[in-house]
Amino acid sequence: MSVFDRGESDGARVTVEWEGGLSWIAHPEEKGQRSSHAISTTDGVWLLDPLDAPNVEERIAPLGDVAGVAVLSCWHARDAGLFARRHDVPVYVPEWMSRVDSLIDAPVEQYTFSPAAEFRVLPCRPFPNWEEVFWYHEPSGTLIASDSLGTVESFRVGDERLGLEAFRRLQPPTELAGLDPERILVGHGPGITDHPGSALREALDDARWTFPVAFVENGAESVRSILAAMRS
Repeated sequence: MSVFDRGESDGARVTVEWEGGLSWIAHPEEKGQRSSHAISTTDGVWLLDPLDAPNVEERIAPLGDVAGVAVLSCWHARDAGLFARRHDVPVYVPEWMSRVDSLIDAPVEQYTFSPAAEFRVLPCRPFPNWEEVFWYHEPSGTLIASDSLGTVESFRVGDERLGLEAFRRLQPPTELAGLDPERILVGHGPGITDHPGSALREALDDARWTFPVAFVENGAESVRSILAAMRS
């Protein structure tokens, strides 16, 4: 089983759905479980880190017209350009985020704070070549964490429901401390809808002391995932 399936999707699996949005995994069988998201706002629908699949458009269409596409990690260009061209909207990227512009064949709009009024955007640059933004949709209490947090096996240790990527445990995202979201959507794996606030607090509070076991159990897989992302 490959970390990331670069072929055409046979159909996405919707993993989280609520009145104002949904998350899907375009290649359910891949180890990396790359997740994408659509969130409805008063300005229209925002597509975050999207990957295409034959059934995606029919699932997001009831949410409304697409207002924009956003890339939340320097490693998540994915199919952002394809969706932007399809819906005739720009791809939004933080002005300081590298790499993404060169991988997107569509108009790119750079922003400083937030391109959408309903989202709070929290920058995160813990290491060289790790550039990420957390988006928090305040009306629905939805936190989107693209790379630091995940629910796939390679992010979790012990009985964790939500895990930090192994190396991020050395520098946990304190930007998220104090948030009590209604749901947490991640870039790798299904989202968390059952007591997400406690899952987030546990992930942040336990980060540093769980690093040794996470490094032993998941360090090699984390490196493989990083190398696979670099090849995109």
